[in-house]
Amino acid sequence: MSEDVSKLIWEIDSTHPIKADEIRQALRQVLDPELGMSIIELGLVRGVSMDDDRLEVKMILTTPFCPYGPALLESARAKAEEVARLSTTIELGMEMWEPSMMEDSAAAEWGLF
Repeated sequence: MSEDVSKLIWEIDSTHPIKADEIRQALRQVLDPELGMSIIELGLVRGVSMDDDRLEVKMILTTPFCPYGPALLESARAKAEEVARLSTTIELGMEMWEPSMMEDSAAAEWGLF
């Protein structure tokens, strides 16, 4: 898969760019079970930051009461923790998801752009 020009920039992209790429690739394996797309393609991971002993991931859901929300958040936390090898927390953001948050390639698959 080619690098997407619409990639969301996370804090970790500046502070730990190699680790950011590893985490981004790992989180591509976490799929929304209803949509069959990764949380990265959908733009659900809104931020990732890392310090010496922990990783924090800020994530939103496609709908406020997504029935898969708890499982999706835990899958993302576990996958990020596995790759970062650091204690990882997920912060659920209150930002409303919209299709414009999707990577350009994923949105094009939906016929949006």
